This record gives sequence, C-alpha cells and structure tokens, in this order.
Amino acid sequence: MVHGIGGMARAAVVGTGLIGGSVLLRLRDAGLDVTAWDPDPTTRRHLQEQGFACPDTVEEAVTSRDVVFLCGPLPTLPEMLCRVGVATAEECVLTDVGSTKLELAAFATAQGFGHRFVPGHPMAGADRAGITSASAALLDRAAWVLCPAPSGMAAFRRLAPLIIEAFGARLVPMSPAQHDTVVALSSHVPHLLAGALAGAVQEAPLRDAVLGLAAGSFRDGSRVAAAPAERTANMLLSNRERVIEELARVTAFLEGLAEAVRANDVEALALQYRKAASARAALSGRRFVAREHNSSVAGDVAAEVAYLWGLGAAGGYLSGCRVRAGTVSYIAHLPANTAPA
Repeated sequence: MVHGIGGMARAAVVGTGLIGGSVLLRLRDAGLDVTAWDPDPTTRRHLQEQGFACPDTVEEAVTSRDVVFLCGPLPTLPEMLCRVGVATAEECVLTDVGSTKLELAAFATAQGFGHRFVPGHPMAGADRAGITSASAALLDRAAWVLCPAPSGMAAFRRLAPLIIEAFGARLVPMSPAQHDTVVALSSHVPHLLAGALAGAVQEAPLRDAVLGLAAGSFRDGSRVAAAPAERTANMLLSNRERVIEELARVTAFLEGLAEAVRANDVEALALQYRKAASARAALSGRRFVAREHNSSVAGDVAAEVAYLWGLGAAGGYLSGCRVRAGTVSYIAHLPANTAPA
C-alpha cells in the first residue's frame, strides 16, 4: 500500500547521484510510489536491478507524479526543469537539490514554472559520488532549505510536509538571495579553504612528511577537498559573486591573524581566536524555542512569505506545516536569543 504525505503519494527523482540516490531511497522507505531516471544507462540498469521503476526517458519517469525532485548537476538543471515541466501536470510540484538558488528560481519564473517550482537545498553531502554511495540515512534530520515565493505558496505548503516528515528535516525557509548569501560563507568558502590547505600540502617540499603527521585539524579542515572536483567547481562558479564577497571577509580576518603573528602580539592573536571560538561554541550550543504561527490560506500571501523568510534569516526552522480548514499552521523554532517572549 502506498502512503501519501501532504497529499503526495507519487514521486520521481531525476538524477540519481549521491544526493538524488539518497532522496530516492528515503522516499521509498517513507512508503511513496517513487520512480527514477538518470542519463547514465549503467545507473538506470543498477536501479532497475534494485527494484526501482526506471524507464529509459525522463518523460516516462515523471508522468503522473505528484512531485519531482531534480537532482542532476547544477549546469543541467535549467534544461531539465523545462523538460520535466512540460511533461508533468499543473498540479505536479517541482523542486531541486542544487547548492545555489537565485539563478534557477529566476529561470523557472521566466519559463512559466514559478508557481509550482519550489527551489530546495538539503544541507548534507559526502566526499563521494554516485548511486553506490547513496544512503537513505544521508539526509536524516538535515537542515533543508526551501524557497517560498508569493506565486508558489500552494506548492510550498504541499511540499513542506513531505520534506519534514519523510526526511525528518529541519526545514529552513529563505529567499533565493538569502540562501545564496548564507551558503557562500557556510559552505562554499569552506570548500575554497579546504582546497587551499590540501593543495598547499600537495605542493609542499616535505609533502609526505606533512601527511605522515597530519592529525584531526588537517583532516577536518581539508575533508571537502576530496569531493568530486567538477561538482565543487560548478558550485563555486554558480555563486561566484557572493563567494568572492564572503571570501574577502574571510581573507580580512585571516590577515588580522597573520598580522598578529608577524607582530608577535599574543593579545591580539588571542582576541581573534576568542572571536572565532564564540562562533564555534554557538554552533553546538544553540537552544531553540518553539512557536506556532497561523496564516489564512486565502489571506495576505506576501505577509506569510515575509514571515517565513524572516524565520530563516533569524536562524530558525520549521518542524511542522499543516493546512486544514482554510488555515496553514506552522511549527516554528527560533534561536532562544531571538525568540519573542
């Protein structure tokens, strides 16, 4: 028996690499009727052998679906969005898992799909690739960004319960611009720093000796440098303006550290590290306060979107979204230091 969540019982996943494959496995475990498609024939055969419906064309895979997850490489998403949009009904919600949102959201609107396309990004991954690295547990309880817009609130209200319930996600609502700015510093610049650290070691005269003594700080700091190079390059270039802006912020702080070292100034160096330690402590010590927020389905959509964007910008998330009797009810969680009394 197929179980629906939020009125969605039939899903399709287009592109079944690490993230797409993990989405596929989790949706099946959640009890949905899920089909798959991948441009690679070997991957399609592998999925068929695992018992998935995986036809030879994407159009066959997405026909009669309630929701389609677009999970291919970033450069392929605009074309695939158009193909899937044309092949699906108006009631079908479209979403993606790409690591940048602004350009694709604007493209979807320009192509006439903005009312049913909800840009998405699960904040999870690994330094591996491909369907054989996928896991139904990879996205467990991850922060999952969705970008609601006034024209697409009906689609957002349908998709949000699926993301929350099927994946146990902390759903973070943001505007596409907010998302791209935030991930530049939280995800994309760290990839640059990891590449710089690991690359410098690769070129060091005593490379093998350095690797022989590499401990946790090097392994943690360079981990994402092992991710597929082309995937990382696509991610960085798709958000290049914001990456450059936030890299300048990091470079300025790094120069402050370097200047303190050059000046042999222990107090200045310790001050900089105390600032850094505050952010690190806040990452693991955050407390949240739950609040219910209700909006009329037929009410002020712009105000509802503004509330959701504000929640994400404040570091909050949703753990519930339910539409009943003309009212949409959100269970929101705000950091304790920002939550109203």
